[in-house]
Amino acid sequence: MTLTCCCLSFQKAVFLKIRVCICVDDVFLQGYQGLVDGGENIKLATWESVSMMLQLGGTVIGSARCMDFRAREGRMKAALNLVKLGITNLCVIGGDGSLTGANQFRTEWSTLLVDLVKAGKISDDEAKTSSHLNIVGMVGSIDNDFCGTDMTIGTDSALHRIIEVVDAITTTAQSHQRTFILEVMGRHCGYLALVTALACGADWVFIPEMPPDEGWEGHLCRRLADQRARGCRLNVIIVAEGAMGRDGKPIGSEDIKKLVEKNLGFDTRTTVLGHVQRGGTPSAFDRILGSRMGVEAVMALLEATPETPACVVSLSGNQAVRLPLIECVQVAANTSLFLLVLSRSFENNWNTYKMLAHINPPDSKSNINVAIVNVGAPCAGMNAAVRSAVRIGIIQGHNMLAVYDGFEGLAHGNIKPITWTGVSGWTGKGGSELGTKRVLPSKYIEEISLTIAKFNIHSLVIIGGTIIHQQYPLGQYCNTSTISPRIKQSAAGTKRRVFIIETMGGYCGYLATMAGLAAGADAAYIYEDKFGIRDLEMNVEHLVQKMKTDVKRGLILRNENCNANYTTDFIFALYSEEGKGVFDCRKNILGHMQQGGTPTPFDRNFGTKMGSKAVLWLTDKLKEVYRHGRIFANTPDSACVLGMRKRALTFQPLAELIEQTDFEHRIPKTSWWLKLRPIMKILAKYNISLDTSEHAHMEHVIKKRVSMPAPLMKKHEEEVEEEEE
Repeated sequence: MTLTCCCLSFQKAVFLKIRVCICVDDVFLQGYQGLVDGGENIKLATWESVSMMLQLGGTVIGSARCMDFRAREGRMKAALNLVKLGITNLCVIGGDGSLTGANQFRTEWSTLLVDLVKAGKISDDEAKTSSHLNIVGMVGSIDNDFCGTDMTIGTDSALHRIIEVVDAITTTAQSHQRTFILEVMGRHCGYLALVTALACGADWVFIPEMPPDEGWEGHLCRRLADQRARGCRLNVIIVAEGAMGRDGKPIGSEDIKKLVEKNLGFDTRTTVLGHVQRGGTPSAFDRILGSRMGVEAVMALLEATPETPACVVSLSGNQAVRLPLIECVQVAANTSLFLLVLSRSFENNWNTYKMLAHINPPDSKSNINVAIVNVGAPCAGMNAAVRSAVRIGIIQGHNMLAVYDGFEGLAHGNIKPITWTGVSGWTGKGGSELGTKRVLPSKYIEEISLTIAKFNIHSLVIIGGTIIHQQYPLGQYCNTSTISPRIKQSAAGTKRRVFIIETMGGYCGYLATMAGLAAGADAAYIYEDKFGIRDLEMNVEHLVQKMKTDVKRGLILRNENCNANYTTDFIFALYSEEGKGVFDCRKNILGHMQQGGTPTPFDRNFGTKMGSKAVLWLTDKLKEVYRHGRIFANTPDSACVLGMRKRALTFQPLAELIEQTDFEHRIPKTSWWLKLRPIMKILAKYNISLDTSEHAHMEHVIKKRVSMPAPLMKKHEEEVEEEEE
């Protein structure tokens, strides 16, 4: 079978798709234009030709807006090129316009063949051989504007660019007490603006999906004035380029600037990011997402039959899913329908933002004392979780207490009240502002009990530590992204060199595995996947053979506790000795730099939503167990861990974790990400099989009518009424 990729966006998925299918493969240069023009625009892609693509931004094979493909004559030329080359499988990576074109191309494929036969351009045998065209789509769009997927390829990288700018201007804005208005991309979708607002703690966000209420001008000015009155030296307003009011008139950054300067007299600056959001190296999240989606796209093509509908590979929670291409295209073309199927993550983001930015603390108090403590090793995202937990708690009327220095601080009574302004600016800070220590509570049980009684603490929010049992740990992408780019660039500039990198993680090989996927590693040694001297010997021999090709570089990752005897020094010595005359080695132990740096957009957003959800759950739980002036916390779900499991944030009683946790090594007994390890080995060209027993199944875009915010529901109903009239 020949698999062909028509890439209209990013090359991470191209890299993966070509490498998974060990067969002849073609790539179209310049997108649909290359498909129409043919000739030199269609080239054979080899294993070596896609090496070192993972860390490159944009698209190596090019992309172009193609007017020819919109006309039937252009699609006839494209069909002719495919038939002559014997291509019957097409992978399209792009936005809704690109996938709409792919759907139309497949729909009329049979009639195109008939016309080509009538014109004498192809024979009946050629038409019979190419009677069916399989198409799989992957969504590449920085706007995250495609229905049915939580994240599109490229969105996270764009968020990185935006947050870098926000962090850079924040220092200036605070120094001069300025108001900054940042305009980001998003003509029809406000995802970038909304997540940026959450990730930087913006005072206001304008997005096309949620037009502000009438009289928003006064509300905005009051909001900014209140923040200044509380002692905040900085105001940030995020605007999507497609933002508009309820009257349908655009709301631009210059309009907002004039409003703020006129009504408040604040020193105000505007920044329009433009196409800088599309540039730069891809984030670790995008590299892994593109790789996983590429695998699923290949599996979908290999399994396709003439009766199988064309599909789009998407991400739901942490699972790959397949959606019918025609349904996705229909939804994208129908604004009203698109609003109805806004992803769950978008709605959660909006609801969290509204609580944090648009609800003022109540005058009355609940008399509930909630303490927040960070435990274990520091990680990016902790401060974002603390900030949202504190502010949501204050909104609920609770007295919020900060515990400093982890369980040890809790035992010694190192506790102070924490206020709304006390957590200002925490979202973008790395590490733990509250301080944390690797101290287990068992050492101070009696002291902790006395402290809880002394401060009359009714509930405790614990962030971090071994108790966290979830699919997406805080700090994961901050840690992963520090490993690959610079080392990969160094390796690319030096031939016949192998880098051996030691990562953190205790006994958990998550970081090593994900970094291996993101960086295109040749091997990643972890505790959960046992290995011995025969495996090491095979890996060395694999690198020796690799150096005979055009790809003369290697990357080996080792989790710090993967094996007590096969240490990093041992592996370095082994590879150095066996590689003499073929390649040389370099060793790097990353250490605590993996815990440093500012949190990524993912960790800021995830931490914010986790902190918010935790305090809201505690509030409801306290209401349930409050009787006769006392709190009775004596049920199994009185102590729960909040984490992402499959597709949702869920609360699980700690008692249930006993059977699921290896307490000796502080890791879960089963880990979802272990199923991704064969992908890394296949990409490194090892001759192993891929377990396809749990591949994604076809789902439908609209399973049921989803709930939606009132402004969207009103807009939808108005559009329906207009259509009926």
